[in-house]
Amino acid sequence: MKYWFTGDDHFNHSNIIKYCSRPFRNVDVMDNVLIKRWNERVKADDIVIHVGDFGFFRGHKNYQYYIGQLNGTKVILRGNHDNNNGVRTNIESIVMEYGGVDWWIQHRPVLKFKHNICGHVHDHWKVWKSHDKVCVNVGVDVWDYRPVDIQEIMKAISEVKEDGYSGGSDIPDSAA
Repeated sequence: MKYWFTGDDHFNHSNIIKYCSRPFRNVDVMDNVLIKRWNERVKADDIVIHVGDFGFFRGHKNYQYYIGQLNGTKVILRGNHDNNNGVRTNIESIVMEYGGVDWWIQHRPVLKFKHNICGHVHDHWKVWKSHDKVCVNVGVDVWDYRPVDIQEIMKAISEVKEDGYSGGSDIPDSAA
């Protein structure tokens, strides 16, 4: 069993393609790629922590339609776009101990603990370091449209030598 982290898939949300300059010609292509890349990595007995903004749903393409196609046990945190989409999660944040390290995990970026995991900022940055704290954006826009594991997260953190940002456009978006 492995733990995976991801967020900001925005399944069935056509406007996200334009908003984040995603390289997909339409929402069906985007959804198919997101599902394929998720399932290439995640196995049936794995756990995926999704940090929010799972999707926009209408008609038969509802929350259950997508959840049923994705491998693993899903822990879905509420993002700012998850209030009326059928996700119905009350989980806003979690604390996870992994490898002797406590991780604060929520949708919006914060530097609450020494180690933090978020989404929300899409393609703005991958890692934000400030003094002795770090926040890793696990949103699909900066991770090749797929979930990431803790080893990838730790490698990304190690590549940021000083306070600042890596990946994306290096714009902090903690207030968005």
